[in-house]
Amino acid sequence: MLEKTGVPTPEDLAKVSPSKERLSQGPVAIIECFQRIPCDPCYAACKRGAIKKFSDINDLPEINFELCNGCAVCVSKCPGLAIFVVDQTYSEKEALVKIPYEFLPLPEKGEVVNALDRKGETVSTARVVDVIKFKDKTCVISMAVPKELSMDIRNIRARRE
Repeated sequence: MLEKTGVPTPEDLAKVSPSKERLSQGPVAIIECFQRIPCDPCYAACKRGAIKKFSDINDLPEINFELCNGCAVCVSKCPGLAIFVVDQTYSEKEALVKIPYEFLPLPEKGEVVNALDRKGETVSTARVVDVIKFKDKTCVISMAVPKELSMDIRNIRARRE
């Protein structure tokens, strides 16, 4: 399915997702990289050693969720825009989701945007909590989303007229 639609299956996602217990402990990166290609900037970006060293540059990245603190540096370094941070401890009803974002104009803090799933379909709204601009030009958008959708929302669309 992934090869035809570009959308990972639930089975694909289960292989790369942290446990519910880990999600309940605070922010954690999730690497949704499913193609064996020569790429490893995420490994070099992670100063905590949470992203395991690659045996071969074509290996799929692996993350030790227990070492990850959700800092999001790897999110900005991934050229495939395949890394996200989910923090289900953000509030009682909302989770914080951090996504890579390379479009203009950038959303502004406090702005309400459409929250999109992996298919690009609107599934909710999200409130932009922060916009972090890294030196490499890939920004990281932090957004508050309904907690039950935190593992589904992976992009946004501005609601501007």
